Amino acid sequence: MPTISPEQAEREGLLRAAELMAVAARTAPKARGVDVVETMIIFGPELEEIAKKMDEIAEKEGLPFFKRDANCLRRSEVLLLIGVSGSRPRGLNCSACGLRSCDEFARRRSELAFDGRYAGPSCAMALLDLGIAIGSAVKVASDLNVDNRVMFTVGVAARALGYMKADVVIGIPLSATGKNIYFDRKD
Repeated sequence: MPTISPEQAEREGLLRAAELMAVAARTAPKARGVDVVETMIIFGPELEEIAKKMDEIAEKEGLPFFKRDANCLRRSEVLLLIGVSGSRPRGLNCSACGLRSCDEFARRRSELAFDGRYAGPSCAMALLDLGIAIGSAVKVASDLNVDNRVMFTVGVAARALGYMKADVVIGIPLSATGKNIYFDRKD
């Protein structure tokens, strides 16, 4: 009789969940219908590479919560990255980026460009789209009873390693254990 081990079933289930979460992020509403959302699913040894980068950032910048989150990532099976490119204004002239108009944003972005943990400045509408995409993705995870945590720290490390070219990247590690590993995180 063919069987699937619990470990294999859980890993495959988490991969399927991540795929469905990526679909939810892709189909989430976007300001003016402009799609600048990117997704990527990572599992296996690459998770440790990202966790090591997070440890490095924690030590170099004195940010212990990066190490805490790295330990959570090490205990995760799958990671979904969601990012946006914020360099394309939407023509709404909302001024949320700190400039008077989208034309000014487009003209001045290169002179104001900064590439730290994230690249900026970013169109606020792109950042709102990122939040909506993340919310859509974690709602799917919740519906599927998949433990997850939205972590900017994971996104920063993955971006620094070149996993995504997006200006802003957020990581959502996934786990299926008897107790949610993201609940009692310790610094």
